[in-house]
Amino acid sequence: MSNFIPYPSFHDDVPIDISFIFEDEKPAGKHGFLKVHGRDFVFEDGTKVKFWGTNFNGAGCFPEYDYAKKLSRRLAKLGINLVRFHQLDSEWHTPNIFAFTKGKRVKDAHLDPESMDRLDFLIKCLKEEGIYIYMDMFTYRKFRSDEGVENAVSLVDAGKPYCSFSRRLIELQKELSTELWTHENKYTGIKYCDEPAIVLAEVVNESDLFKVRVKEYVEPYKSEFIAMWKKWLTENGRDKDVSEIDLVYSTDPDLLDFKIYIQTKYNEEMMEHMHSVGVKIPITGTNWVATPDHLRTEEVTDFLDTHPYFYDWRWGEFEKKCMNLSITHPKGFYLTRSCFHNSVNKPSYISEWDAPWPNEYRADSVIYSAAFGMFQGWSGFAIHTYSYSSRLERMDMLGKEISAEKIGNTPYRQGIFSTWNDPAKFGLFYHAALITRRGDVKAGEQMYALDVEDRAAWDIDKIVPGVENKVPVADLNGDSKLPKFSYDDNGESVTSETGELYRNYKDNYGKVDTDMTKCAFGFLGKNGKVEMNGMSVKCKTDFAVIALSSLSNDKITESDNMLLTAVGRAQNTDSKFVKDTMIDIGKPPVLIENIEAEIEMDTKYEDLVVWAISAEGYYIGTVPTIYENGKIKIKIGDVSQSMYYLITKA
Repeated sequence: MSNFIPYPSFHDDVPIDISFIFEDEKPAGKHGFLKVHGRDFVFEDGTKVKFWGTNFNGAGCFPEYDYAKKLSRRLAKLGINLVRFHQLDSEWHTPNIFAFTKGKRVKDAHLDPESMDRLDFLIKCLKEEGIYIYMDMFTYRKFRSDEGVENAVSLVDAGKPYCSFSRRLIELQKELSTELWTHENKYTGIKYCDEPAIVLAEVVNESDLFKVRVKEYVEPYKSEFIAMWKKWLTENGRDKDVSEIDLVYSTDPDLLDFKIYIQTKYNEEMMEHMHSVGVKIPITGTNWVATPDHLRTEEVTDFLDTHPYFYDWRWGEFEKKCMNLSITHPKGFYLTRSCFHNSVNKPSYISEWDAPWPNEYRADSVIYSAAFGMFQGWSGFAIHTYSYSSRLERMDMLGKEISAEKIGNTPYRQGIFSTWNDPAKFGLFYHAALITRRGDVKAGEQMYALDVEDRAAWDIDKIVPGVENKVPVADLNGDSKLPKFSYDDNGESVTSETGELYRNYKDNYGKVDTDMTKCAFGFLGKNGKVEMNGMSVKCKTDFAVIALSSLSNDKITESDNMLLTAVGRAQNTDSKFVKDTMIDIGKPPVLIENIEAEIEMDTKYEDLVVWAISAEGYYIGTVPTIYENGKIKIKIGDVSQSMYYLITKA
């Protein structure tokens, strides 16, 4: 029978602090501006960097001053080194970049002084803690008739997809871009375009002409698009009657070629404008996984960005369904599309990802994502999201951040994606940050790929989920590569070429096995003793993630300071489910399932002590250990129950 124990989160602190490992990286920006070198991000002084981060959504980007300091410090303690400012322009929340409060009608889009003051101070605080910024400028802006925008009432957020070709919408985007990037931070005295702590930017969030969120084009944008297409057809010597062609869904080759032209031109124009106002950092077009045609439009950008998610409800909806699939299930390879949206000659970054609550088995997504991403040679991840608000003092339950059932007509924004207080995900950020930033998992060397011009081969939905060696990287310049895995047991399990990653689809568990971090994850209870190099885990609990990382510069076998985390299911008190549907969200406090396991590992120290750590960061008590023949045996879950254990030399 499961045993759940309280493990609440606190908005202004975390129980463990690993920021000392990265102390030399403060302040952010000390290495100069971020640059692109092949598939890597490198600072001006030659320092290579990987980012483990989170998004701040909406009003979460504008915290009060005292909380901004505590928030930045909390992130640094977790090992986070990047925050993406997302949905700055979303007017369904306040503050937003255009308005500090609700009430006064906003007629045109200009930066609100009070909002920018909050944002400036947050940037200062993050910078001091060694945390960089990814600037997301255009996400949900509402274009208005007062701005000379025709049929503004019919436009979806950010004017997508018309923002890619409508001349008036492009000019308005440029105006706001100029205003934002030339804004001077009053607390640092540095313009945003001259701030090396701001490292990445995009042209527009999740927008393209190939996978749009409108069923048909509205006027006058439909006529504007058709006129541009006709002109392009004439200039390129193509004769076609366009009157009966569906502009949204048609796969007409001429239409697809024209969309490639338009989207590419838009990326080039917006990037050129950003450069003209002083922006010096890498820029991507958008962060979307759509088609090879869309990927071709990103060829002119500096890096590639994708947004993989692992859930089963439709966008814009949420029926409180609990998918209950683990990353260790055959259908659990949610990064397939990100592998497609990848290149041998550009860095790849994932600025949004999640396996959201209330999936009971979401915990194994964190370390697996970090480990797989580093093996692929990607540049990091930022989870969506930390929170939609900065009013978190009383947010002491999962999935519920606000009083209402939805924000901006969207149910999932009530707190489903808020992860700051989720032990099953944010609780494992220490290890994911070490895997990413310290390089605990090595990148693979063998690679192969698929030609981006072969449209017929790019049916992503027919790729077998979980079969990594059938997932190619795009060939933009004729020499494509992707790390390979080797398959065992008739394809039922897979091992990376480095030997550091393992996943078993039949028995539903996996391993990360490196010198500095080791982890067993998935349905460990049914699999007996899980062996790794110099460490084994025998777990009594059905589902768990058990991770061990050295907190020194030494390998685990030689370290005198280590963090052991054991977590699986996390839920609200008295939450109730009927099959896959949640019928009662529950109440505070957040509970974690107590993980019962025996861990055995090699060590050169005979006098290691294992302390259980409370949610408040207190020593609870020691747990039983036995040292024999160069190995320490640790039993967790019987006494001093917790999710964190510090292992130190006496």
